[in-house]
Amino acid sequence: MARAAGVSQAAVSLVLGDKWRGRVAESTAERVRTAARDLGYRPNLAARTLRLGRTRTALLVVPALTSEFFAGVYAGAARVAAEHDFGVILYPSPIGTGPAPDPFASARTALDGVIASSMSARTLTAIRGDELPLVMLDSDPGGGPGATTVNLDMADGLRQVARHLLALGHRDFLHLAADIDSWTFHQRADGLADALSGSRAALRTIAAPLRVDAARDAATAALRPPGRRPTAVVCDDDVLAVGVLKAARALGLRVPGDLSVAGVDDLTLATAVEPELTTVRLPAEDVGAHGMRALLAVLDGHRPPSTTLPVELVVRASTAPPPGRSG
Repeated sequence: MARAAGVSQAAVSLVLGDKWRGRVAESTAERVRTAARDLGYRPNLAARTLRLGRTRTALLVVPALTSEFFAGVYAGAARVAAEHDFGVILYPSPIGTGPAPDPFASARTALDGVIASSMSARTLTAIRGDELPLVMLDSDPGGGPGATTVNLDMADGLRQVARHLLALGHRDFLHLAADIDSWTFHQRADGLADALSGSRAALRTIAAPLRVDAARDAATAALRPPGRRPTAVVCDDDVLAVGVLKAARALGLRVPGDLSVAGVDDLTLATAVEPELTTVRLPAEDVGAHGMRALLAVLDGHRPPSTTLPVELVVRASTAPPPGRSG
């Protein structure tokens, strides 16, 4: 293999042993990996585990499997892990965002590290035992003992939504918040309030569980007369936004003619509904990939800095100027 890659045997050993960082150039490592693929090389993982004292397995903990976002996070983490002969076990916590029980007899003997998405560090004590490297995704960067965090700029995402709606002329806002006590949703509320703070806009907040039917019921109560009806509804998630669309239709309100609606996530359903949703696109696969790279760095003895990834507003047909204003 060294001859095929045009490198030394020592370089091959470093790359295949995943010890090349800082000792072998990235271009050299890629040549070795390419040669290994071309030659059909398969490492003896059992022998490597005994030699290095590692299982080459990471656990990705998520609150649920019902979100398209977490599927993207897993895809990104698994892609990077495969490049380094690591496996990723996806573990949806049976208690959601509550304390996650250890899925193994002892996670410390079955895993090299843990990546947790949209959880709090305190909920992972049973899994980590405070002895496994931990990388937190979409979580409070100052909230726990994790080695590092990889976050999305959720506050900026809601600021982008607010600026878009303000530019259209909206001044009466309803925030349909997810009824979940977690850092990521607090960030969304803070970003929206911050963007509206100097605009003389009115903002009312209601909460609903992260389900279409719950969002529909909450929005119906908030939009039904009497009282001043908002002209724009900003939702913490596309699922909630779809519930608002259903409520608006039942009340005879036109979207966006009478009511503008915006979400967060850019899920598949954002373009499956009519009108298509204005929403904030979250790069879920990038989150998973960055999280896996961070864990690998920790396992190599480094302490990577916390990372915040940008998000992007995607404007579609569910937002327009409020009634009485033209574009």
